[in-house]
Amino acid sequence: MHSETGPRVVADTGPPRHVEFEEFYATCFQPLTVQLFAYTGDLGAAQDLVQEAFVRALARWTTIAHYDDPAAWVRRVAWNLATSRWRRARTAARFLQRQRAEHAAAPSPDRVALAAALRVLPGQQRRAVILHYLADLPVGEIARQDGVAEATVRSWLHRGRKALAAQLSEQGKRDG
Repeated sequence: MHSETGPRVVADTGPPRHVEFEEFYATCFQPLTVQLFAYTGDLGAAQDLVQEAFVRALARWTTIAHYDDPAAWVRRVAWNLATSRWRRARTAARFLQRQRAEHAAAPSPDRVALAAALRVLPGQQRRAVILHYLADLPVGEIARQDGVAEATVRSWLHRGRKALAAQLSEQGKRDG
C-alpha cells in the first residue's frame, strides 16, 4: 500500500516470514547435502535426506527459526534419517539373505511349453485359465472380479482349454 508520503512500513512483530525460510534453505541446502553425501556415498540419497529434513523444518519453522543454530537442527534430522535408512536397508538385506533359495531348478520342458501356449491365448481366456487352474479360484469368483456372467467365464475356460490343447499337441509334434 502506498500513501502520498511513500510506502507504509509495519514493524515485524509476528512469526518469522516464509522468505526467511527460503533464504535459510538456499544457504544451507548444498553444504548439508555435501555432508550427507560424504556420509552415505550416494548423492541422490543425500539430496532426498536433506530435502526431507527441510520439509520437517518448514513445518516447525516458527519454532526452529528462534534456535541459536537452525542448521544444526536440520543437520541432526538429516543424519537421523540417514541412519534410519541405513538400518532399514541392513534389516532388509539380512532378511533377504535368510530367504534366498540356494538353488532354483530350471523350469521343466512342460512348464516352458505351457507358458508359451498361455502367451498365445487371448487375454480374457488366459486370465480365466490362470485364475481357475493356477490360483484355484471358482468360476463364480472370477466372474465377480471381472464383472461378467459365470457363463462367460465358463466360455472363456472352454475356449482357453481347447486352444491350449491344440497349442500343446502342436508343440509336442514339433518336439517329437
